[in-house]
Amino acid sequence: MGLTGIDKRPVEGPVAVVAPGPKGTGEVGLAGDRVYDVAHHGGTDQAVYAYAREDLDRWAGELGRTLDNGSFGENLTTAGIDVNRALIGERWRIGPDVVLEVSGPRIPCGTFQGWLDERGWIKRFTQAAVPGPYLRVIEPGQVRASDQIEVVHRPDHQVTVELAFRAMTLEPELLPQLLVADALPEEDRERVRRRSSTG
Repeated sequence: MGLTGIDKRPVEGPVAVVAPGPKGTGEVGLAGDRVYDVAHHGGTDQAVYAYAREDLDRWAGELGRTLDNGSFGENLTTAGIDVNRALIGERWRIGPDVVLEVSGPRIPCGTFQGWLDERGWIKRFTQAAVPGPYLRVIEPGQVRASDQIEVVHRPDHQVTVELAFRAMTLEPELLPQLLVADALPEEDRERVRRRSSTG
């Protein structure tokens, strides 16, 4: 599988959340974390990857194995918020300091399949359409395991993480709907425009 940053472990105490540099540096939004596939991961629009504890629990039941926080490579495991119904551009305040903005869905890759060592994992994960969102850092600070997540802004459109994921993977006919989400990363917007114009 090669060098990878997918192996995430829970930490005790506060963790600094910072605005990383652009994609290509290996930087992400949590101090002490990084990515190694710098062409496809990390940077401003993929500073934080959130996955819901509830979704991990569902997968654990289906797979018949324990999935600890961080098992899907997320550096933020949430509870009590439906991360896949979050809108692109939605902003979350975490604790007193940090504000994050939902930028788009995580698209599964070969590293993810190799890490979980589940045959046909990419297809299975894609069909479930519960990818979890990437987020960018709007206001840096510190987060702790007990911090609450408060949605402080919801944009005026209906493009959820789940819808964006389905459009980018199995249902390309949905792609034109994504362009109303101004917070979608420019790289994704360009891909949407290109795929929409070529059918």
